[in-house]
Amino acid sequence: MIMKRIFDIIASGLGLLVLSPLFLILAVWIKLDSEGPVFYRQVRVGRNNRDFRIFKFRSMRVGSDKGSLVTIGGRDPRITRSGYFIRKFKLDELPQLINVFVGDMSLVGPRPEVRHYVDYWTPEQMHVLDVRPGITDPASIRFRNENELMEKAENPEEYYINVIMQEKLKLYLEYVRNHSFWGDIGLILKTFLVIVTE
Repeated sequence: MIMKRIFDIIASGLGLLVLSPLFLILAVWIKLDSEGPVFYRQVRVGRNNRDFRIFKFRSMRVGSDKGSLVTIGGRDPRITRSGYFIRKFKLDELPQLINVFVGDMSLVGPRPEVRHYVDYWTPEQMHVLDVRPGITDPASIRFRNENELMEKAENPEEYYINVIMQEKLKLYLEYVRNHSFWGDIGLILKTFLVIVTE
């Protein structure tokens, strides 16, 4: 765990430094494309069941989260023009390097969920919160087309809670039980390959 944290600090720090020009370009594009802040700061549930605010580049119109918490389909009308692009290439997730650097998150770990959905978890599933949440994990790779799956569901909210979330939680718990430093490195490389080849 100490090696994992040291790696997170070094890698996220270097990432923020190297990617700062890209951050600036995306920030300007987001501001020019629609009204609102550059970052979207949603409350998520982290390690030891503590809330924290996640950093993401804003890809939806201001106030869009007042309705459904799930994004449906590849052309959700709440998503901005710049948002379609940054979501496609997962660029909206890059600011989470800030969360990793300060210790709210790790590069690899179960994706942090909002409290609304954590309230559905069983006591066993709550063990997902024994580790820091991450930017990527096996479930992120397996359900990279989650929005398209939800688009086909008759009731997207129920489908997410009863099907997708349950499958994700199985993968999260498996990660919590078996994660390793070199396994994390492999997941980072696999995530990168998935993004650049799709």
